[in-house]
Amino acid sequence: MPKYSERDICTKFITPALIKAGWDIHKQIREEVTFTAGRIIVKGKMHTRRKAKRADYILYYKSNLPLAIIEAKDDTHSVGDGMQQALQYADILDIPFVFSSNGKAFLEHDRTGMSDYVEREIGLDEFPSPEQLWERYKQWKGITEEQERIITQDYFSDGSGKTPRYYQRIAINRAVEAIAKGQNRLLLVLATGTGKTLIAFQLIWRLWKSRTKKRILFLADRNILVDQTMANDFKHFGDKMTKIRNRKVDKSYEIYLALYQGVSGAEEWKNIYKEFSPDFFDLIIVDECHRGSAKEDSAWREILEYFSSATQVGLTATPKETKDVSNIHYFGEPIYTYSLKQGINDGFLAPYRVIRYTIDKDVEGWRPEEGQRDKYGQIIEDRIYNVKDFDRTLIIDERTALVAKKITEYLKKTDRFQKTIVFCVDIPHAERMRQALVNENADLAAQNPKYIVRITGDNEEGKEELDNFIDPASTYPVIAVTSKLLTTGVDVQTCKLIVLDANINSMTEFKQIIGRGTRVNEEYGKYSFTIIDFRNVTNLFADPAFDGEPVQIYEPKEGDPSIPPEVVEEDDEEEAGFSDDLYGGDKEDGYEGDDVIRERSRTYYVDNVKVKVINERVQYINEEGKLITESLKDYTKKRVNQNYASLDEFLQKWNAAERKDAIIEELLEQGVLLDELQQEVGKYFDPFDLICHVAFDMKPLTRRERAMNVKKRNYFTKYGEKARAVLEALLDKYADEGIENIESMEVLKLHPFDQYGSLIEIVKFFGGKQKYLEALKELKQQIYTSA
Repeated sequence: MPKYSERDICTKFITPALIKAGWDIHKQIREEVTFTAGRIIVKGKMHTRRKAKRADYILYYKSNLPLAIIEAKDDTHSVGDGMQQALQYADILDIPFVFSSNGKAFLEHDRTGMSDYVEREIGLDEFPSPEQLWERYKQWKGITEEQERIITQDYFSDGSGKTPRYYQRIAINRAVEAIAKGQNRLLLVLATGTGKTLIAFQLIWRLWKSRTKKRILFLADRNILVDQTMANDFKHFGDKMTKIRNRKVDKSYEIYLALYQGVSGAEEWKNIYKEFSPDFFDLIIVDECHRGSAKEDSAWREILEYFSSATQVGLTATPKETKDVSNIHYFGEPIYTYSLKQGINDGFLAPYRVIRYTIDKDVEGWRPEEGQRDKYGQIIEDRIYNVKDFDRTLIIDERTALVAKKITEYLKKTDRFQKTIVFCVDIPHAERMRQALVNENADLAAQNPKYIVRITGDNEEGKEELDNFIDPASTYPVIAVTSKLLTTGVDVQTCKLIVLDANINSMTEFKQIIGRGTRVNEEYGKYSFTIIDFRNVTNLFADPAFDGEPVQIYEPKEGDPSIPPEVVEEDDEEEAGFSDDLYGGDKEDGYEGDDVIRERSRTYYVDNVKVKVINERVQYINEEGKLITESLKDYTKKRVNQNYASLDEFLQKWNAAERKDAIIEELLEQGVLLDELQQEVGKYFDPFDLICHVAFDMKPLTRRERAMNVKKRNYFTKYGEKARAVLEALLDKYADEGIENIESMEVLKLHPFDQYGSLIEIVKFFGGKQKYLEALKELKQQIYTSA
């Protein structure tokens, strides 16, 4: 046993050493800093979180400017035993100086490469002061006195003590430092739902307060994004901020927000930005800069080139990259990337599962009979039609009805009031899908016609419901049927279901669509989401570009233009510039090009075609953020066997564990999907039987069978009447809910145990706490003893 615990080491040795070295206990030293939320694990309608990452100490030069991390160990460990973990955390947190201590000394690791050592041991009284580490940091970064003034500008604080998340802080700090050093084109890549507008606000605030940048323009592509930004993150700019609207240009403000289509795209707005002089703005931030970014003549590109002397920052979840075009080519390589996979592993973004349906006509295709006419009397061109034709040149009513039926079946099995977005091929397809869904959900649609709403660029009634759909507190609309309008920028925090019935080949568009579901909203119980895929769109998950670092592909050769030429990706209609003007798209609100309709020479509408699902497959995401392609049982067996070579080894570990939920948590940490496995094998088996059955081919017993076996042994008779009643109630609770739900003494405060008295009174039935715990341990042994 240690003489001093880890906490003793901190309070008796490390903290005093830091204070003696000159670190301010109130402003510069933070202990037990939790910096992730813990990955969300979904268990049916319940959820849990894995253990969050926590650093013992983080030392700051100024608020949100961390310099050092310290991992403490008790005095049974060597001075360097915490170093490996500390280095891992330092890498995640972008911290240069790393220390480990057992209370006897410090082991220091310098990640800057500027010292004549990498690691060295120093005494408790030799810990460097804040000024010493800051000087080493400045030397490493080559920071001048003027740059230091900008870099050390405080963050905005509302007095609540709330600070940016670690990845937001890294993005802001890297951007401020780059701009202070004169870099004028920057790109920040952060997954949807990670708070890019908060990053933009703090970035602007620090540069504005230091007077490095005095007039700032924030460009977005949707009216709702501008309005949300002004009302939320940017509200602290107060009367220094304005929105460019109604063709009015007032040059007395310092912070300007605008739609980039609004100042350059439509004729009535054309060239409004030219009412400002080219050097009026000294900082421009482009939100969702992937939108139109590939085009030399795109809306924001036109503005940025006019204000070319300004520092320009692009924010996006999805850099636009094809073999011919690149917005990285414009902004440069990202100075920071925070991916969807990182966000899910940290617990800041919601995990998801994929349900794929394969429809026979999509695989086999469909060919009309000779001379066959559609339902409007047109002779159908004789050829084989496939999934790329469906809902474009060939409309099969039965296919639309089948998709609507499968969506509804899922909702009825889960929650019919979960926010759902259905992505269709185009506006007419979205309207047909709305009708089909109304027919499948006639009961709820009759109760409230806003249960299902088409929200597309041409439909004013639908667009008017967008705010309600976004609002977590608003029940209606529940299902939004769209084509392009909701692919980007719209913050639907409680979206739990995304349906793909459109042909999507653009990785940019795919990432944006998936991003509609990634937000976590704990207040409204949103911890995960599901993707239902009818067109194999989720095959894009296998593309290395899905969650990897953005790659610059355009490499101009001698004589090639320095700016990538305009190109249209196949099926990337948003970028192709097709407009929904035919249907009254509102350009001022930034809807141009959202819901696209190609001009077609002819469209055929056929009915009385039998359509059926020939395969349904549920897929899950593993620890690496990839879809599991093998069967869930094979995947589980492989994972378990990596850690337990035999059934005996697993049984030994299980039986030796004081708390079985510790083993369950360990299995979850190792990537075993227990909840999904339970749904596939049987919901009445607990984790023990699931693992023994799937990994080691042992016949499983249900929880109720195990409980009955315990009762047959009649081992309760050695206890008094009241203690026996409590144990029988615990056994019944195990049969109903599982082993995890009886291991904590807190269960004794719940029904039906409360009828026996208070927790203290119940424990006394057994002769005290220790005797109760021994009885509980024996009960668990009885549960897992073979019949």
